[in-house]
Amino acid sequence: MDIGSKVRAIRNRKKITIAQMSEATGLSKGFISNVENNNTSPSINTLSTIATFLDVPLPYLLLEKKQHMRVVRKEDRTTSTYNNLKIQHLSTKGGLRMMIVEFPPGTSMGKPNAHEGEECHLVLEGKVLAEQGEDSVIAEAGDSFSWNASVPHFVKNIGDDIAVVLISVYSDSELNDVF
Repeated sequence: MDIGSKVRAIRNRKKITIAQMSEATGLSKGFISNVENNNTSPSINTLSTIATFLDVPLPYLLLEKKQHMRVVRKEDRTTSTYNNLKIQHLSTKGGLRMMIVEFPPGTSMGKPNAHEGEECHLVLEGKVLAEQGEDSVIAEAGDSFSWNASVPHFVKNIGDDIAVVLISVYSDSELNDVF
């Protein structure tokens, strides 16, 4: 773990000197320097003192880089197509995926399908028919619906214009074939 670099980056971003941090925490300047250079590993108690002083949650200091916030800029989104649907992939983090799907009039996601996980849909534009098992609903802009994805489900644009749906899919395992 690279806790030291994270401590240094936060301290520098907040324009705090090692001397100021030493005085406020009671830790020696040399010790703080060694922590920041990853030459020593502070105890959880000491790390908690540092986190409190820097005003960050202790768990944040323990996260590995790959667990930090990810940003996908609009111009960097990847897109794909599936059954004439345009899909903008907004983010993928472990078992969580989020995408914007454009359904041209009359198109659907294909046959009802099922997969592991949970799905949540927010209709941004248009009107869709959402079906799962015996349940059926017509959802319009601003409406949302969610379901356990292990039960076969189906979404179709029943309006005259393109329907745009924000879809978030969560699974305990890596998702490959949702779209």
